[in-house]
Amino acid sequence: MPTRKASELWKDLNQSRRLSLISGPCVIESEAICFQVARTLQKFCARAGITYVFKASFDKANRTSGRSYRGPGMEEGLALLAKIRRELGVPILTDVHSEDQARRAGEVVDILQIPAFLCRQTDLIEAAVRTGRIVNLKKGQFLSPQEMSQVVRKAADFGGKQLMVTERGTTFGYNNLVADMRSLPILARLGVPVIFDATHSVQLPGGGGDKSAGQAEFAPVLARCAIAAGANGLFIETHPRPEEALSDGPNMIPLAELPTVLKTLLKIHAALR
Repeated sequence: MPTRKASELWKDLNQSRRLSLISGPCVIESEAICFQVARTLQKFCARAGITYVFKASFDKANRTSGRSYRGPGMEEGLALLAKIRRELGVPILTDVHSEDQARRAGEVVDILQIPAFLCRQTDLIEAAVRTGRIVNLKKGQFLSPQEMSQVVRKAADFGGKQLMVTERGTTFGYNNLVADMRSLPILARLGVPVIFDATHSVQLPGGGGDKSAGQAEFAPVLARCAIAAGANGLFIETHPRPEEALSDGPNMIPLAELPTVLKTLLKIHAALR
């Protein structure tokens, strides 16, 4: 099944008439789980008129503990993402942590994501932009929304023309994040699509001792607030069984519940537009 042209995907992501959703499991656990999530959300979003991008990481390089599962690695992970893209025709997003990963992933996926902790890494941003792919710049938990102007400018100076910014909360320490909805209109002033990460914003970093905890029950609440505040789209991690997920399970929205959440978000989106 052919994947949508990059220009068409960018057009949908860059306008407010259509809701965008970036969603999938935090990390690649198995082919079966990835295909289950991708097929389920692709079908729902096609019926609902939502622009859907499948997300999964082949390597989680910033786990709390060095003993935590990181993923299958670049070779196996990119092969699976390419298979999902080829067989389902769904656009793919994955995060990268090094210049080599950016170059290799840029040959496979539609959107390269710069992780929040790495959003100031100049060489990484340059490598991602040079691939010609859409680049999603996640706002560092340690930055104000105003400071992201320098990150976007840096990417633009390297030739980036298809840039997105994602808000994922601000840290004040003590295992908590705060999502300030004022951030969304401030980020919108940068002239790029603004995505709100509803599930990482309810993460409790390091709250589980050797892993992060989370408050998944608040993810739909923040998602509703973000759409009302004008976000172009949402980033939501999901899993058929979050309690068994190998990464970020405590802040995920269960796959079976996500369509109901999205229906509510569509009503808010329609009311505003």
